[in-house]
Amino acid sequence: MDLTLQQLRAVVAVHEAGGFTAASAVLRTAQPSLSRTVADVERLLGARLFERTTRRLEPTPVGETVVAAARRALDGVATELRHVEHVLDGRAGTVRIATLPSLAAILLPGVVWAFRRERPGVRPEISDALADEVTARVRSGRADLAVTVVHGRVPDDLVVTPVAADRFCALVPPTHPLAGRSTLRWAELDGVEFVDFDSSTSIRQHVDRALDESGCRPGRGLAARNIAAVAGLVAAGLGATAVPGLVVPLTGFAGLAAVPLTDPVVRRRIALVLPRGRQPVPAAAAFAGLLTGSARRPSLPAHARWAPPDGASGTGDGS
Repeated sequence: MDLTLQQLRAVVAVHEAGGFTAASAVLRTAQPSLSRTVADVERLLGARLFERTTRRLEPTPVGETVVAAARRALDGVATELRHVEHVLDGRAGTVRIATLPSLAAILLPGVVWAFRRERPGVRPEISDALADEVTARVRSGRADLAVTVVHGRVPDDLVVTPVAADRFCALVPPTHPLAGRSTLRWAELDGVEFVDFDSSTSIRQHVDRALDESGCRPGRGLAARNIAAVAGLVAAGLGATAVPGLVVPLTGFAGLAAVPLTDPVVRRRIALVLPRGRQPVPAAAAFAGLLTGSARRPSLPAHARWAPPDGASGTGDGS
């Protein structure tokens, strides 16, 4: 049995109008054409759908069953088409966002909340990973967009738009001699025991450049990849560390003191990253617009700030 939507609509219209003349007016089609359509359905089914009484057409028992099934089918099609319409205008669907752990925890939650309030039919999916994996997910199409840290030359296959920046701070136990300072020069970490982040992290890359630029040589023996692990080692008195501002709230459990670092002032450049030449799905485009150009972006913690709305693409130099 292979009935078209046109045939289903014709059967329902004849039933609701009680005759071919009234139904043809509703469907804006010629009565002979409508009669042929219903006759084709009856021929396909091998049964009559309507019987003529003195006043109107009445459905047969088979006709009642077919009309009920046709209504369900048409309602289902209408529902699915409304969903497609909402996907096309960005009111439904999924936005797959790849990002760094610290950004997933601190920068994005307020943005996602505002986005869900505006577009409750869209489901954001956030996956966190190290920086190289984040951009790999955008390139491969496993993510619609990325929010990540950028520095150096931007690859030609990516479009990068600045969204925020956070400043590096030293983290030390509250009893540490440096804990009471309002600022701290990188050079003052010379000879201080230091807890590093793993070399695969974007934090470590920024710290290495700042230490080289300042000529500082701290004691570098311990390293960990996880933010909580680094904070725990520092809290145990095993050394100081340096983290960007959006990481500081994630170390709150350790009760550490955060001291802004100067000479140089080092800032991570946080950006929206999209694949060049691939049109984002409407919901992803809407999320990108909220992230880069909205006055309703949530406030950020100390040592972090939003980029001006609708900032131009840039590389971010990490300084």
